[in-house]
Amino acid sequence: MASNSVSSRRPGSWTVQENKLFEKALARFDRDTPDRWQNVAAAVGAGKSADEVKRHYDILMEDLRRIESGRVPLPNYRNISFEEETRLLKFLKM
Repeated sequence: MASNSVSSRRPGSWTVQENKLFEKALARFDRDTPDRWQNVAAAVGAGKSADEVKRHYDILMEDLRRIESGRVPLPNYRNISFEEETRLLKFLKM
């Protein structure tokens, strides 16, 4: 049985929940906030350090630069019917 504990994940991995907390913390603690990365790390929890959240931010910014510069190709979505899209959306947790 797979464990969802912090200790069982590979180093540097982030859960969906941690990423959501990270995004909310970035909105709350902007670049002018003193000790921004310590505050973000505390908001994320899960033992993340200020260095880890800063590194995660740097990776996110590089990904955004690559996407915006066109170096990341758009996905090739297949055409699906409205009914199929509705059926698939039922599986998403929103």
